[in-house]
Amino acid sequence: MSVRILVRNIRLLLLTIQNSILSLNTSFDPSITITKFRSHKWTTKQIALYTFDVLLAVFWMVSCMSFPFNFGLATVWSLALLLPISSQFVAPATPIFIWLITYFTSKFLPISYRPGISVSVLPTLETVLYGANISDILTRWTHPVLDIVAWLPYGLLHFVVPFVVAIFLWLFRQKAALKYWAVAFGYMNLTGVIVQILFPCAAPWYEVIYGLTPAHYGMPGSAGGLARIDKLFHSHGYTSTFSNSAVIFGAFPSLHSGCSTMEALFISHFFPQHTLKIWCYTLTLYWATMYLTHHYLIDVVGGACLSIAFFYILMPWELKEDGARERSGPYIAARQALGIGGIRGSKYEQYDLERRANRERMGRNRATMSSADSVSSSRSSLDVVPLPVGSLRSPNPDGGTSAGLPPASYAQNSSAAKSHRHTASIASLIHADDRVEEGWSPVIGEFSSSIR
Repeated sequence: MSVRILVRNIRLLLLTIQNSILSLNTSFDPSITITKFRSHKWTTKQIALYTFDVLLAVFWMVSCMSFPFNFGLATVWSLALLLPISSQFVAPATPIFIWLITYFTSKFLPISYRPGISVSVLPTLETVLYGANISDILTRWTHPVLDIVAWLPYGLLHFVVPFVVAIFLWLFRQKAALKYWAVAFGYMNLTGVIVQILFPCAAPWYEVIYGLTPAHYGMPGSAGGLARIDKLFHSHGYTSTFSNSAVIFGAFPSLHSGCSTMEALFISHFFPQHTLKIWCYTLTLYWATMYLTHHYLIDVVGGACLSIAFFYILMPWELKEDGARERSGPYIAARQALGIGGIRGSKYEQYDLERRANRERMGRNRATMSSADSVSSSRSSLDVVPLPVGSLRSPNPDGGTSAGLPPASYAQNSSAAKSHRHTASIASLIHADDRVEEGWSPVIGEFSSSIR
């Protein structure tokens, strides 16, 4: 890449960021939000999801939070939803906030509410399904270089990449893409945490330390292979964090695997030119989860399947196929301001929908030809005696046009009627047999002059 192109791309990025910031709603007027709320056409799906969010949030605030804190959190959240300047971010990100509340407050859930911890189910299933304990095989040989390679995606990039994906969707794709990311990413993680709470399972590090002895909720967590990173950097960050984790026995499903899979699916769908890079990162993280003794292979598969399910189930129709490449308004304005080609006046060219328009046009043509063929085949099956060519009378005997040819006035208005040529051709063939007795000819498309 030349210096000139690099400078141009930097200017394009900065101008896109500027345009995106300027397009934000900076109003503090709650009436705007209330008006939007009243005018919004709520679907059954939206009502069900938001009702579930509210009920789950109320449950955690009442059962696991003290009075001053839960009241303050509810007040701040309500104000954030009411003010336009904050609701444009908080409202779409509600599933993510519910997931975070569920994760961190589940630590205070009474033990009487919690099910028993499974220690042997995951290693047994892994041996049955894959013929061996894959995670155990991957941890038998370690090296400082491999520790660094595993640490980067698992302990560092895992917390950075979701924000990078969100920022890229906000800057370069239509608004629906960022909302879709928040909903799919949030509900996938929320579902994963609920499964971890209802079906607690010990991770491979537990088998390494305690074997298959029964576990209880009073046991501390372990950093697993990340303890070697603490030792390498002379710190205790990961050891302290995992020892006091909110969900210690949350091996299945692997949300590290789920998050990376969701990121790979979004990047592949909205930015296909980076598909290979993001999947290399995802596959490396799959390996890191097992190499660092935090998950079994079945956990990785479970997290990946969970992401795939939510990605396709929650995908809006307008973001499928060519809609995934529709550019954001700020990005289009930035390209036009810098005189960068590729975006012209037509909306099909601006949003890369020319191929879609061609496909729709070809589809209509094929439908018309198919209808015409079906009608002609039905006529031929009736054994109708064909009329001689000379017996076809001209609809305009006084004019100079030949029989079967359109009049001159039609030629003058052909450009205006071009968009309706398919409808006219279909209408002229439907029930043609019923109308031929009245003087209608499906060849000419007019009534004969004898009955005018």
